[in-house]
Amino acid sequence: MEEQDIVRSLAALAQPVRLQVFRALVVAGPAGLTPGALVEALDVPATSLSFHLKELSHSGLVTQERSGRNLIYRAAFGQMNALIGYLTENCCQGEACLPQACASC
Repeated sequence: MEEQDIVRSLAALAQPVRLQVFRALVVAGPAGLTPGALVEALDVPATSLSFHLKELSHSGLVTQERSGRNLIYRAAFGQMNALIGYLTENCCQGEACLPQACASC
């Protein structure tokens, strides 16, 4: 994943409504959600949702597919995993990040 793609993805998620939309799509899994379902679940005006979905789509984090008369939006899990992988690639220089829990915990 190119650094420019990472920046674009992180910028898209750095907005509360877009973060909520993306998390809802992750929870929905491969089935995805229609804009109507997202409007209802997140209590976001349809016009605002349309703008945020466009931004997430341009970042590569969300895909759109037409199913009959409906649009289905899905989280782009490959892109999400690439982003997470980039962020954690050199985490703690390959060592465990947290001390191991003690036996009494």
